[in-house]
Amino acid sequence: MFELLITMLERLGIIVTIAFILTRFRFFRGLIYHDSLNRRQQYFAIIFFGFFGIIGTYSGMSFSTDNLQFNPWASDLASDEAIANSRVIGIVIAGLLGGYKVGIGAGLIAGLHRFTLGGFTAFACGLAAIVAGVISGRFQKKKNNINLRTAFLVGAIAETVQMMIILLIAKPYHQAQTLVEIIGVPMILANGLGSALFLMVIKNVVSEEEKTGALLAQKTLRIADQTLAYLRKGINADSAQAVCQILHNEVQTSAVAMTNKKEILAHIGLADDHHRSTSPIQTQITRDVLKTGKLVVANDETIHCRDKSCPLGAAVIAPLKHRDETIGTLKFYFKSEKEITNVVIELISGLSNLLSNQLESAEAEKAYQLAKEAEVKALQAQISPHFLFNSMNVITSLIRIDPNKARTLLVSLSHFLRQNLNATTVTTTTLEQELRHVKAYLSIEEARFVEKLKVTYDIEDDALLVKIPPLTLQPIVENAVKHGIKNMDQDCHIRISIQKEQNGTIVSVEDNGQGMSKERMNQLGKQMIESETGSGIALFNVNRRLAMNFGEESCLKIDSEPGKGTKISFMIPQSEEL
Repeated sequence: MFELLITMLERLGIIVTIAFILTRFRFFRGLIYHDSLNRRQQYFAIIFFGFFGIIGTYSGMSFSTDNLQFNPWASDLASDEAIANSRVIGIVIAGLLGGYKVGIGAGLIAGLHRFTLGGFTAFACGLAAIVAGVISGRFQKKKNNINLRTAFLVGAIAETVQMMIILLIAKPYHQAQTLVEIIGVPMILANGLGSALFLMVIKNVVSEEEKTGALLAQKTLRIADQTLAYLRKGINADSAQAVCQILHNEVQTSAVAMTNKKEILAHIGLADDHHRSTSPIQTQITRDVLKTGKLVVANDETIHCRDKSCPLGAAVIAPLKHRDETIGTLKFYFKSEKEITNVVIELISGLSNLLSNQLESAEAEKAYQLAKEAEVKALQAQISPHFLFNSMNVITSLIRIDPNKARTLLVSLSHFLRQNLNATTVTTTTLEQELRHVKAYLSIEEARFVEKLKVTYDIEDDALLVKIPPLTLQPIVENAVKHGIKNMDQDCHIRISIQKEQNGTIVSVEDNGQGMSKERMNQLGKQMIESETGSGIALFNVNRRLAMNFGEESCLKIDSEPGKGTKISFMIPQSEEL
């Protein structure tokens, strides 16, 4: 009995080999991870595991109950012979992974084959094979995630049931009893262990592939995180150089290059002495990828590099696309074609799609920002009809009593209107130009307030050359006039400060008006506000433009208390000055 157990365990090597081969098939992975199989997959699995059961039968040993001798291999059996085999392993795995339909189907194929071999246990063993499929299928239904312990128990139970069926059906009974006494325990242990070993091999191989996939996904995400900042600027020589350096470090190829439709934008790694940036595309195979938009694997014969001593013997060339149009290529070079595995090709294909998507996202983001900028400019350039009517009324009233003052205000109004129109056509202006715009506006407001408004300026000349988006300062000053000092009868004071500091330029507008509550202060500039006196859209747009151009650290800072005035300030970082 012990010798039989050792022999059967030795023959489990066949099972391990077949299990490893099975992991190469896609349908087999589906058996492990899918709750259900379609009909075609079920038929394929039934045939596959049925033949695996047949192999288990032939790898067994025939046993004669007459002389109690084992024959190393099973073939046509005499009437007193039976087989000690591992047929049940294939049927058990079929049921555990594919369900009772697959288990019964595989058991039917293996059982019919066993019946044709003859012997006094032919019918009993054929029936037991089908029953094994039923048993394992029921376990699959209850436990979708099969573990090794379950596989061992199901294999052992299926073999135990087979021994019971032999005792109940096989004739003569004394031969059946002798057979079970000798091969029963070894077969129960060997087939239980074989079922667990089969499943362990499958799961280990698939687990390793999953780990490899997870590492590739992790690497891809890391590359995506590093390249996004550069590809936001689109595909050009600088961004291509940075991206190729990142890819070269992460993928660890011999060289990485990126091209547009006409020239090499960047080449990092070996052979950079003749694969030079800004030089025309050298190889026909790259032109073919640009034309077809399909990934190509090139070897030493198809690369056709002009330099015969080029150390780059193979390459994977992938297209870079924008809206389904190929706009460039991504090229990974290797010393030989042997280094290009299926995993490498899959990774490069994924990176090509990733970078193409990033370029499309960058283009979409750019279009979105341009649209938002245009929207902001349009809103900022709108002139309040009330301001225009009030200005014209003031100028009209001054024409007779103070013509020179009226002339000065007309010039100021003209400058103010011109600056508003110019803001729709330019993206940046200097603080000096912004200050002129503000002074033109305030000269009109001072005439309206008739000596009630006093404006003081604390300006550092060196700061006036700093560039900012147009119509950034004037809306803040206008907010101070319209909402800060509007209801004051006298001593209205506005202070404008522009100062250079170590970290950047600080711009602030301070009034001594009515101030605001803490709740309103926290809302202003961050969202639209429903109010009888205004919506806060001007400060909201200013705040958004500052954030878009200089980052969150440049957003408006508001300091105010009811009855104590308001101070609004922002900073232009020194490293971010336009």
